Parts: sequence; C-alpha cells; structure tokens
Amino acid sequence: MEKASSYTAHALLLPYPGQGHINPMLHFARRLISKGIKTTLLTSIFISNSMNFPSSIGSLNLDVISDGGGFAESSGVDDYLSRVKVEGSRTLGELIEKYRSSGNPIDCVIYEPFLPWALDVAKDYGLFAAAFFTQPCAVDFIYYHIHNNLLNLPVLETPVTIPGLPLLELRDMPSFVIAPGVYPAYFEMLLNQFSNTEKADFILINTFYKLENEAVDEMSKVCRVLTIGPTIPSIYLDKRIQNDDDYGLDLFAVDAENYMKWISTKPQGSVVYIAFGSMVNPSEKQMEELAYGLKNTNFYFLWVVRDSELQKLPSEFLNNLGEKGLLVNWCPQVKVLENKATGCFLSHCGWNSTIEALSLGVPMVCMPQWTDQPPNAKLVEDVWKVGVRVNVNEDGIVMRHEIEGCVREVMEGDRGKEMKLNAKKWRELAIEAVSEGGTSDKDIEEFASKLISSKTLN
Repeated sequence: MEKASSYTAHALLLPYPGQGHINPMLHFARRLISKGIKTTLLTSIFISNSMNFPSSIGSLNLDVISDGGGFAESSGVDDYLSRVKVEGSRTLGELIEKYRSSGNPIDCVIYEPFLPWALDVAKDYGLFAAAFFTQPCAVDFIYYHIHNNLLNLPVLETPVTIPGLPLLELRDMPSFVIAPGVYPAYFEMLLNQFSNTEKADFILINTFYKLENEAVDEMSKVCRVLTIGPTIPSIYLDKRIQNDDDYGLDLFAVDAENYMKWISTKPQGSVVYIAFGSMVNPSEKQMEELAYGLKNTNFYFLWVVRDSELQKLPSEFLNNLGEKGLLVNWCPQVKVLENKATGCFLSHCGWNSTIEALSLGVPMVCMPQWTDQPPNAKLVEDVWKVGVRVNVNEDGIVMRHEIEGCVREVMEGDRGKEMKLNAKKWRELAIEAVSEGGTSDKDIEEFASKLISSKTLN
C-alpha cells in the first residue's frame, strides 16, 4: 500500500531525457513511495512540455531542470550533451537549494549515470546518491571493463571472455564497441557512466537477481550493486501498489481504443506484436521485407509504425491488410504484451522491451539494431532461451523469408514450445523478485533503510 504521508526521506530522481529512460525511473519512484520515501521525478523543461503524462501520478512529485532547450536547439550530439551538463548542473543545484529553503529538503539524488555530473552536484551538497542503470547488468559490466581497460578496443580476438557473462562474439557486443567511431559522443557517454561511480553510495540496476545472478555477483565484487527491477507497473506483477496501472510518459498520441478492440477478438496466442521503440528508423527496403515477411506467416499481427515511417511501406501491403493486420502509431506496450492473444514479440531488443517481455511471459523474435540490443538478443536466445535472433544478409537487411521463418519457429515450432515454457518461468521469477521478501523487494528495502539512516546521521 502506498503511504500518502509521513515520509521518512526525500529522493530526487534524475533520468536521461528520453521516454525509455524516464519510465523505468518513474516506476522505481512508485516503489520508493510504497516504502515511505517521498520522491520527486525530474524531467527537462523540453520533455515536460512535449510528453503525455500518465493519469496515475498520484503522490509522485514532478519538477524540471534545463537541458539547454532540447536536442533540436543544439548543433549535434556533442553540443547537446555539453548543454545538458552545464544547464543541468546549474538548475539541479538551484532545485536542491529551493527544496532546502522550503523546508522540504532533498536527502538523496538518484541519477542515471549517462549524467555523471549529477553525482558531483549531489556530493557537493553532501547528499546520499545512487546511480540508476537502465541497461542490463551484463551490458553495464561490459562498459565497466572497457572504461577500466580490462577489455581493450578494438576487439581483435573472439570469443570475448568477461566474468559472469556468456562467451561473446563480435555480433553479440554493443554496437559502439564494434564501431566506436560511428557515434563517438554516445560512446563516450556510455563509458563515462563509470567516471565517478566510486563516489556513489549504491549502484541500482533495472534487473532482477535470478535473471542475471552471475553477472550481478561478479559486478558486486567491484561496486555496491542492488537489483531493483523489473520496473514495470505493479499491476502486471505483484499488484501491491495502488493505482499503478499506467505505463508512464508517452512520446506519441496513443490509439488505445482501436487496438484494444481489435486484439480482444483474436484467439489466445495468435497475434505477433511488432515494435522497435522510439528511435529505430528502418530503411524502406527493410520495412518492405518486414511487411511481406509478416504477411507471409498468415498470423495476425499488430505492428507499431510511427507516422514518419508509414510512407516507407508498400501501398499494395497497406491496401490489403484485411483483418490479419493492424498498424498503430503507438500503444501502451505492456498492455499488448499482457494480452492473452499475444503469442510473440518481434522486437529490436531494447532493454525496456526485453524485460517487459520477460516479465509478461512473451517469447521473442530478436532484431537488434544498435547500442545494448545485440547483447540483449544474445541473452534472450542463448541464456534465457526465450527467443530466436534473426540473421542479416550482406547488405544488413533481414529478408522476408528469414522473418517468416523466425516468427513461425516461435509461434508454432518445437523450439517455440520450449521458449513459451521458459518465458512463463521468467515471468514467475520476475513476480517473485518484486513481491514481499523477493530479491528486488529486499534490495529496495535495503536502499530505503540506508537512505533513512544517512538522513539521521546528517
């Protein structure tokens, strides 16, 4: 049950400005509220003005800092990140001062380590602080090894051996490791996550212990790791937090009534759900191959296609969808994954999508694109055994016959039966982790207890 009053401490939560980063921290904030911690979630002024906030904010407080006017106002990634650091540091300090003078002081800053300057600001004010990692422990540990020169780039020999992780081939490594020169500013940002984490009181990771026990055990040898996930609405897991049924912030208008009416008429396990997040932009050729690969399976499919991507689809395909397919510009993903009609998730394997599928027991077809998605796909296929990864051709395209074959394997193949059983197992373990006395619940309790103790000492 949420405690609406009598808070024992006040935590400020600062995610990187973006939907996929804000939502996990929003749901962690709700967990902290349930432990008696007052929480204030920060977004940038630009994000606050452009995103749709959930109706069930409840006792979660919202506030803003500046990111220098948003990405559109910058001249590129380097300029944007520089603006975020300068303006973010200044306005974060001003906020801490504001709450202190109002008699409602901040006791802790929980920050995403893409913004390491937030830790410096917190410690300048003598505050308790924790880094909140939104990628899986295995991927975080890869970047830790690179940052500390335990894994040298370029990688010349495979397989790559990192304690607690499976053997990794080049295709399994984060994209920035394979091609660090493609997005150098983002690669530097990922490595700089560990530039000052020795000053953090805890490392929080959006995972659960039994999902990544070996990686967590190894990373715990070098820093104070707590697993606090999966951070998805409580209603889909332990159901212990009141009114926690909205996902979070949405970048796009949601066409909920249309898709809910459509999917509710479909048989159990008969629908393929396809979504590639808010940043992936497949080529026109790739969209064509996806379209006809899905059509050729003859399964029902619900495909999230942003308005900006719709023009890449063949007109013949769009004109002949019939009852088999439905395209939507956006939808609350957890509601689709939770629906009994959903039998398979064709995904880019971003971590939010991956842990949502695991938590809701949905097997996957993995089509990773960049950053942490390749290692996530490796874990899905070879470690957790809840999905299959597509193969790309020499031009980097996944052809329609490959898409059709992978979807059929998950939906009706012999391996698909095993994947469904494993997916059910991971769902049960996810529920166990966040339920009272579970590993994530205990770690959140430990964090809250240490936070309250630090306030008493100060």
